Amino acid sequence: MRTTKIICTLGPATESEAMLREMILAGTNVFRLNMSHGAHEWVRMIVPRIRQIANDLDMVVGILMDTQGPAIRTGDLPTKLNLKAGDVVEFTVRGAHSVEQYSVDVNYDGLIDDISVGDTVLVDNGVIHMEVLEKQDNRVRCRVLTPGVMGSRRHINLPGVKVNLPPLTEKDLADVALGATLGVDMFALSFCREPGDVDTLREILRGHGSNARIIAKIEDQLAVRNIEAIIDRADIIMVARGDLGVECAMEELPIIQRAIVKLCLRVGRPVIIATHMLESMINNPVPTRAEVTDIANAVYEQADAIMLSGETTVGKYPLECVRVLDKVARRIERSGGANYAKAAIVREDRQRTVHSAVVLANSLGNSKLLVFTRRGIMADYIAAQRPEHSPIFTFAPTMEICRKISLNWGTHPMVMPFEEDPNRNIASAEHILRKRGLIEPGDNLVIVAYLNVEGELFDSIQVRPVV
Repeated sequence: MRTTKIICTLGPATESEAMLREMILAGTNVFRLNMSHGAHEWVRMIVPRIRQIANDLDMVVGILMDTQGPAIRTGDLPTKLNLKAGDVVEFTVRGAHSVEQYSVDVNYDGLIDDISVGDTVLVDNGVIHMEVLEKQDNRVRCRVLTPGVMGSRRHINLPGVKVNLPPLTEKDLADVALGATLGVDMFALSFCREPGDVDTLREILRGHGSNARIIAKIEDQLAVRNIEAIIDRADIIMVARGDLGVECAMEELPIIQRAIVKLCLRVGRPVIIATHMLESMINNPVPTRAEVTDIANAVYEQADAIMLSGETTVGKYPLECVRVLDKVARRIERSGGANYAKAAIVREDRQRTVHSAVVLANSLGNSKLLVFTRRGIMADYIAAQRPEHSPIFTFAPTMEICRKISLNWGTHPMVMPFEEDPNRNIASAEHILRKRGLIEPGDNLVIVAYLNVEGELFDSIQVRPVV
């Protein structure tokens, strides 16, 4: 059974009922709604559609809403600017007028205050490099370092510059309110820069009555500098290599990715590797060998999930992309992993219980881990230990909890109402697993459950052979 989870972004290529069904059957565990492009009417349509199809297939499928975030962008241009090295471009704010041949307005009024002479400005995902020459009133004059064509509404990156943008825009707040109303399972916080950004989103979600998980997207140098504090506050971390690869030196990106994965596994925080996994397959039916190796590295490092973006929104071969991820992940998982989780910190008593269960499962042949969780916490703990060969069958009383843990490494969540008698719960879980063909005689079930002793509940570990 595949342990690495697959996240697919939805768009025109994948929003139909037939394609959604095929994507789930091919191995999609979580669908991502990119609110940089998703209208509210579309969200209201697609969320119930996913829920219904998953219900019909009797499968657990999570939904992730990704906020657009406070992006800095150029304004509209009457014609594209063909820029050559040495050209001067002027960025204006607050309606300032420029007399330069090449100029464009910027949507962020604070640009003048945040930027300094000598800073680097990257336009259109880093295609065009510029250097700040001077600031005058509401204008910033820059010299073009690398040639390129600048169009309207192009993204601007300011590597190393601390910008004073809010963590959530008015659009983001409206999108989050909608997602909370529809019961979205996870929210991704774009351009998360410091732990307080996570706290802000969590407070907003609580105000909407949502306890959805928060994914902090690591996309700039400030986030990398604050990574340990962000990991501490967020529920999940995403290494968003698109903007991060622009903000940081390209040769540093693999090192940053590995360091973040190691940190996450050390403290038991789920981690996603995203962006450009199969970029060539937007137009081609097969991946490049480099893309296969990139996927293999993420799986070998034992990231919880790998994510597709443009490949499954507008690509020509979305289903084939999911199958490639599934095939490569399964093969690499059979070859072993980096075992970063061996350095995991085990602090709490319940973590120690889970750790003991995983050690026991690792020592037994044909072992399967069963965990019963009411809130998903024990499911998180056991996935964080990265069992060597045992699948994790997690039973929870509600579908909401199952969807929240749907991207946890190695975890196969199932809904099952709990009874007061723990033994009856275990018997019911074993019946479900037998019925689905997931266990067979000779297997050893390592069970993390609770015992009811004179009205008090205690965590327990049991081993039961399947006969």
